[in-house]
Amino acid sequence: MVVKKTKVGLIRVLTTNDRDLLELHGKKVMSWFPELEVVSRCIPDQPEGIHDDATEQMAVPKVVNLAKEFESEGFDGILISCAGDPAVNELKDVLSITVVGAGRTTACIALSFDLPIGVLGITDEVPMGMKAVLRDRMIAWTKPSGVTSTLDLMTPTGRSNTLNAAEELKQKGIKVLALACTGMATIGVAPLIAKETGLIVVDPLKAAAAALWTVLKEGGN
Repeated sequence: MVVKKTKVGLIRVLTTNDRDLLELHGKKVMSWFPELEVVSRCIPDQPEGIHDDATEQMAVPKVVNLAKEFESEGFDGILISCAGDPAVNELKDVLSITVVGAGRTTACIALSFDLPIGVLGITDEVPMGMKAVLRDRMIAWTKPSGVTSTLDLMTPTGRSNTLNAAEELKQKGIKVLALACTGMATIGVAPLIAKETGLIVVDPLKAAAAALWTVLKEGGN
């Protein structure tokens, strides 16, 4: 018997013509949750993705347009692969299908451990949605040295500096590390940080995928 899979539209906020890079997050999601069939699309004209308020504001209408496309094509849910949760609030009032971003879901999972939390991202400030969820449970945050966009994470130096930044946060007393950029899922750094530091590490892409899977599995919207 062929089991009908649940269709998820995954929105990348990094513009790329590299098919492998575009589909990387979707393939990871399907490896974790085989019941999902993920189709990935990226917003146009943002080759450095979202890395500050200006680029997030530029991205919001583009994310809305892509999300509407997915809904019109009969998809069951949408995953916005960005810890800034661009357009998530706007889409809740526009779409009839479930929309999940990576920021708030990561923060919620980090909170569940009831331990001191640190946030590691690529922006000068913690994403607003994550900050609103974590509040005073977040005791420290930082970004890797020399990393100003998700592209920087994909270099050997960016990867190394990400590990160093995680260790710095550990020294400040955190026990749980919430990653605030899905580009860190691109480079697969979460398990490496966990192994080298002993911290509980919450991968934002996996967090968002788990939240979406949970809702869709129950048939909710």
